[in-house]
Amino acid sequence: MSRSLADAAAEAAICTRCRLAEGRTQVVFGTGSPDADLLFIGEGPGFHEDRLGEPFVGAAGQLLNRMLGEIGLDRADVYIANVVKCRPPGNRDPEPDEIEACTPWLVEQISLIQPQVIVTLGNFATKFVLNTSTGITRLRGQIHRWHGRTVIPTFHPAAILHGGGERSPQVAALREDFGLVRRTLADAAEHPAAGSGAAPIEAGVERPAPGETPRIVPGVSDAPATDPDQMELF
Repeated sequence: MSRSLADAAAEAAICTRCRLAEGRTQVVFGTGSPDADLLFIGEGPGFHEDRLGEPFVGAAGQLLNRMLGEIGLDRADVYIANVVKCRPPGNRDPEPDEIEACTPWLVEQISLIQPQVIVTLGNFATKFVLNTSTGITRLRGQIHRWHGRTVIPTFHPAAILHGGGERSPQVAALREDFGLVRRTLADAAEHPAAGSGAAPIEAGVERPAPGETPRIVPGVSDAPATDPDQMELF
């Protein structure tokens, strides 16, 4: 029997792969439709997310919900996840070993959901996914190809709120990026062959056993890979 997103969430709920498990209230695996065409990836849970077990539930989540509504979508239509599933102490950035321990959960989420468009929210998630040191200000508002999918980076809603909220010029940029998301989804629906080019597991790479998660190096582009760990696994 094939593994479901709910199966993965149940296993992640008792994960102790890294030190973040010691201080969490609960694992914040993700929320939304398991068949979503649109996946959002943030950095990690904050205080409220850790308590409620759902990503983006505070003021940043309300802004995200509003932006979704402006393009005719609801939270139930998309899937929302983070790079790490447990809250780092004091909301610090996750450490490299914590990211490495948590990456298989994100890989499995992408593999099971099979989204057409991935939106990375903020500097951290964008640099992680695209494997770049370029900042979000330069990357936002553009389409990036990654493992046969479309990645659209944009500002993190929390950063906009901290930078002045509705008075911030970043709000207009965020709205522009969501307009790009809407157009990209519409184009994929109109031309499904062009919008469903998720790269398969490359020949010669051992497929994972049932229940196992494939290992990848995050941020690998569509360029030919020379390291077996960097093959297309989605």
